[in-house]
Amino acid sequence: MIALLADIHANLEALEACLAHAEGAGASRFALLGDLVGYGADPTAVVERAAALAAAGAVVVKGNHDEAIERTPAYLNDMAQAAILWTRSALAQPHKDFLSALPLCVRDATHCFVHASADRPERWTYVDAPTTAGRCMQAAGLPYTFCGHVHDQRLYFGGTDGRVGGFHPTPGTPIPVPPHRRWLAIAGSVGQPRDGNASAAYALVDEERITFHRVPYDHHAAAAKVRAAGLPEVLAYRIEHGV
Repeated sequence: MIALLADIHANLEALEACLAHAEGAGASRFALLGDLVGYGADPTAVVERAAALAAAGAVVVKGNHDEAIERTPAYLNDMAQAAILWTRSALAQPHKDFLSALPLCVRDATHCFVHASADRPERWTYVDAPTTAGRCMQAAGLPYTFCGHVHDQRLYFGGTDGRVGGFHPTPGTPIPVPPHRRWLAIAGSVGQPRDGNASAAYALVDEERITFHRVPYDHHAAAAKVRAAGLPEVLAYRIEHGV
């Protein structure tokens, strides 16, 4: 069973809650789908946890906020820029080196792991519609593609007629995903959900089934750390309210 964790955003409380939930459900593999840092107040602890998981065999890919630690992109808004500048000052060089060395995309025999789209992942394209999902699945070229980036839980599938469909899954409900189709799962955000639900989001893949989960955690503690760090107030508000 593979646990899919995306968009952790330096939220240690949310990450530990999801890891504990996944381990309790029997997860034996872990895939961290980018954006380990940015927005939250625990970048060092989250990077160290990710590095330990990677050393134990986990897949860890780079997200756009991870890349921003080494070079500032023009597309980030002022709030995100402020969080990146703070994170740079908080991280030691070995942690920055770990983020810099992360791959943009990892493939095995049947799975593609990527933060944004497998179609030119360096462009950080949002997979937020059937058209972009179709391009992503085609570029991946495998039965299963797992993404983050959009802070939403979605499941897309390629039909036998070539069309792509998609829907918002119901948390806790296993969904059959047989390999004769192509599937693209967006795991949701561990550290900063934006659907009005403050609970952390992740997914579990077990053979030919996927189950999306929401995990309650001490989001008030995570928000308090953001305020104590002097990060923008809106980042604490987002953690508390899931927006």
